[in-house]
Amino acid sequence: MQAGEGAILLDEITEAARGAALDLCDKARLKPGQSVVVGCSTSEISGQKIGTGSSADIGEAVFGALYDVFSARGIYLAAQCCEHLNRAVIVEREAAAGWRIVNAVPVSDAGGAFAAAAYRSFTDPVALEEIRADAGLDIGSTLIGMHLKRVAVPLRLDVTHIGKANLIAARTRLPLIGGARTNYNEALF
Repeated sequence: MQAGEGAILLDEITEAARGAALDLCDKARLKPGQSVVVGCSTSEISGQKIGTGSSADIGEAVFGALYDVFSARGIYLAAQCCEHLNRAVIVEREAAAGWRIVNAVPVSDAGGAFAAAAYRSFTDPVALEEIRADAGLDIGSTLIGMHLKRVAVPLRLDVTHIGKANLIAARTRLPLIGGARTNYNEALF
């Protein structure tokens, strides 16, 4: 890598993450107090196979961009760990009400660089066994579905990749019940 190339790449990653977060907030109509689960493979972002090239710098860049956008809007960020920590999530303690706290501290090679960045950056971090988030970002095929509320709805964002990693977004909605004569509150979609 040429001198300065890493800084340019991190700037591009940061801007892509920021753009994805802003677009998600808008398209999912997120409100203060809601939560977003994010799974992030820094290996995939750098073009490597998931789990093979964890990068603390990339984890910090993505976390910082997402956290800035979500926290400014009063939205909780839940950072999903990798499979080595059973995909536990790292959140601020105030977002953990009602969820089972477990004892795990993520690091780059057990939990992932993104989750480790969250743990280091949150004011009072805790690990949860699970959460049911209102929306999510899956960066690099990390499988966030287990942490989304029912019913998950895919979202098409303007940003489709962060670095080399595919980006998939989802929001959730209340289950629709009833039949052909049922009326629905459009504001809840």
